[in-house]
Amino acid sequence: MRIQVVHCHPLTDSYDHALFRVIVETLAASGHSVVATDLYREDFHPAMTESERRSYMGNDYDLRAVAAYATTLKQMEGLILCFPHWWFSMPAMLKGWVDRVWGPGIAFTYDSGDAHLRPALHNIKLFGVVTSYGSPWWIVHLFAGNAGYKVLMRGMKPLCARNARSFYLAHYDMDHSTVRSREAFLDKVRATVSRL
Repeated sequence: MRIQVVHCHPLTDSYDHALFRVIVETLAASGHSVVATDLYREDFHPAMTESERRSYMGNDYDLRAVAAYATTLKQMEGLILCFPHWWFSMPAMLKGWVDRVWGPGIAFTYDSGDAHLRPALHNIKLFGVVTSYGSPWWIVHLFAGNAGYKVLMRGMKPLCARNARSFYLAHYDMDHSTVRSREAFLDKVRATVSRL
C-alpha cells in the first residue's frame, strides 16, 4: 500500500518525532511504499495565499504553490497524521497543510447544484492519526469536547473513500507522562501500524 505519513513538530528530539520515525520504519518493514512528509523539515508555508483564498470557493482553486503536495496526496492509498495537540487542536503548520492542500479539486469538489461538498479523496482507503495531548483524557473529552478528534474523524475522514479504514491513537496527559507510559504507547503504535 502507498501510505503518506505527515508529521508536524518543530523538534527532532521530541516524543512526537520518535512516533513519526516508528510509524515510517514499521510501515517500511511491512513492505508498504512510504512517503514521509515532515512539514517543519520541508519548511512548509502554512499561510493561505491571497490567490488561493480568492479561488477557493469554486472548482478552479489555484493550487500552484502546493501542487507537489496535492499530487502526492492524490497518489496515496493511505494517510497517517502524526502530531501533538496544542490547545486542543493541531499545530498551525499542520492546519495550514490541511487548509491549503485539502482544497477544492483535491479533497473535495463543489456541487454547483446546491453548493455542497462532494468527497474527492476516493484513493485514500486508510486514514490514521497518532497524536498526543498535554492534558489528561477527562479534560480533553469531558471539558474540551475533543474538538481535534471531531475535525479529523468527522471533518477530514469523510472526504476519503467511503469505507476507509481508520484508527486514532492518542497518548493523553503528556505533561505527566513517564518513560513507561511513553514506551507503552510507542509499542501500541508499532503494533497497530504493523497490522496494516
